[in-house]
Amino acid sequence: MATDSGKDARPRLQRPGAKIAFVVSTFHHELTSAMHASAVRELVASGLSEADLPMVTVPGAFELPIVARRFARRPEIDAVICLGVVLKGETTHDVYVAQGATDGIRQVMLETDTPVLLGVLTCNTVEQARARALAPEDGGVQDKGRELAAGAIEVLAALDAALDPDQRPLGF
Repeated sequence: MATDSGKDARPRLQRPGAKIAFVVSTFHHELTSAMHASAVRELVASGLSEADLPMVTVPGAFELPIVARRFARRPEIDAVICLGVVLKGETTHDVYVAQGATDGIRQVMLETDTPVLLGVLTCNTVEQARARALAPEDGGVQDKGRELAAGAIEVLAALDAALDPDQRPLGF
């Protein structure tokens, strides 16, 4: 998910009652939970209610797609954000885990026609992951949770804009 981290303007969600679900890996929990907290703060600041941001945890990044698919199939869920961290190890295991998570998330998004945002950090070291996962006030640099939340709002707006004008949500 690429967004312009230099943007200061906060996108506002134009879908009253929208729900954005989270699937969060508990592996490297200190980082995934920080990304989740930052994303929730951003979505609430953008007009969503915390009650409309359900979250389920899974053991690792490889398990993200199956739970994301369950959320994405629910008609009341507008988007899903998947959060995980995969670090380079002594073997190539990280490559297979990251590829499985990425391929699965893409497949879920395309088969359900629901945005599923890829928030799986693939880093060489925990220090690199911290720099990407944490908000600046917590010692991070990139704040991927905030970026993913903004990206979810942007992709929902793009999907609404791509609808036939007679099918667009009220107020759009």
